[in-house]
Parts: sequence; structure tokens; C-alpha cells
Amino acid sequence: MHDIAMIGHVSNDIIEDPRSTQYVLGGPVVYSSAAAARSGASVLVVTKAADSDREQLGVIQESGAELVVLPSSETTSIHNRYETADHERRTVRLISAASPFAAEELPDSGARIFHLAGLFYGEIPETLIPWAASRGHVALDAQGVVRKRADGGMLASSDWEAKADYLPYIRHFKTDAAEAEMLTGLSDREAAAARLLELGAGEVMVTHHSEVLLVAPDGTYRAPLTPRNLSGRTGRGDTCFAAYLAWQLSHDREEALRYAAALVSIKMESPGVFRGSPEDVFRRLA
Repeated sequence: MHDIAMIGHVSNDIIEDPRSTQYVLGGPVVYSSAAAARSGASVLVVTKAADSDREQLGVIQESGAELVVLPSSETTSIHNRYETADHERRTVRLISAASPFAAEELPDSGARIFHLAGLFYGEIPETLIPWAASRGHVALDAQGVVRKRADGGMLASSDWEAKADYLPYIRHFKTDAAEAEMLTGLSDREAAAARLLELGAGEVMVTHHSEVLLVAPDGTYRAPLTPRNLSGRTGRGDTCFAAYLAWQLSHDREEALRYAAALVSIKMESPGVFRGSPEDVFRRLA
């Protein structure tokens, strides 16, 4: 039995910005599992990778998460090019892709939350959303349904055409500010989140460089981001969402959001996954 089962590809990432180029193991499940497991949640990660890349996946287990690696002829690899120093806008090119997930190959985790943490559309088929909802609460990152493969391997974002069909199955829905606008046509983050709530999501998180916003049936919550630098900006949304999912298992929404914002603020100050503890987060909150 696990608190959270995270399903998604890992990625051999190339991260380029105006200052440097980095080669790292990325993907939402890498950043998410560290944040949730180091916050005390029992986490299972189900991913896909080629045999030649399995050895480097130990970083997931270092945080305390359990790991299941399903076979794939290739491992996903993505080139992220950030156009500005604040890392708010980027171009993304898919170099290679692991095979999609199928329900029949997923282990019986008994998880309370199924976190569908995709990198691009089709990696986690939409049919897995109701499958997961029949077993627990579904958490979904919009990135996995709005980023689509285009010419030349570029990943370009566009509206999720089936959102009205699938949002009612999703308990926790996370977007960034640009994705929220794309999904709703509304530039105001709170209004966009409220619209997604109307379409059926149980609650909506919107990340932005200044704050994390949560709109839920019982109200609207905000928590500021307070990083001292942005050297660890990559993985911001994944880390924040997973920290929130883990902390809300035993705390109310407001406290969980404040915790997640503080944790991701710490993570953004150092490249790689979150390697701290809840005590570090409490000190930041204080």
C-alpha cells in the first residue's frame, strides 16, 4: 500500500539557458518523488526506460521512493531551451520517447493518490484517467495533456480538447500560468482556475514565479515563492505539486499550500531534486 503512485517517463534532459547548458536526469516523477517522499509520504514510482539507462534511476530511490521500471526500447530525452533568465518561457524539443503506459502493465499499488505525471500528450493515455479514478484520487499535471509533438520534434502546447470529459475524474489538477490561460482563454490566474473548477476538477493549482495559487470549492488560497536565486528552477512545478499532495494527506489545504511553496522555494535555490527535510521547510516558513 502506498500513499501516492506516480506514473510517468523519466527524461535525459538537456537544459540550456542564456548562461549555461546542463545534462541531467529529469522528468516529473524524478522531482515529484523526492518532494513527496522527503515529506513523509509512501511513494511508488512507475516509469519506463531503456535497459542502458536503468542504472541512473537510483536517484529516485535515494529519496525513499519505491521504483518500478517497465521495459522500453528507448528512454525519453528532451532539450529544454529557456529564453529568459527567469525561466518562465522555453522551447522544448523531443529527442526520443519511451513507449506509452498501458493499464495492464501497471502494478497494483493500492495507492490513495494516482499522480499522472506526464511530459507530453499520449505518454499517459487519457483512458488511464478513469482507470485511476476507480482506484483512488487522481492528480494530473496539465503538461501531460497540453504538450504535443509537432514538426521537427518540437513540443508545442495547445488546448486539451477532451478536458470537459476528463476533468470530473481529477481530484487535483495542476497547471502553470501559461497553461491555465491556454486551457481557458483567461489571463487572470484565479479566473482561469475557477473556470477549470467549473469544468469538473476537484481543485486547481496554478504555479507562477511569484506565488502558488489554489482554487477549491471551499475557497481560494495563495502562498508566495521566496527563492533567493533560480539556479534550481527546473522542476519547480513538479516539486510544488508533489509536496502539496503529500502534505495535504494529513493537513488542510491552506497549510499544505504554504508548506509546498516553502519547500519549492528551497529547492529552486539548488539544481536537482529537493534533498531537505520537513524541518528545513518549517524553518523557511518561520
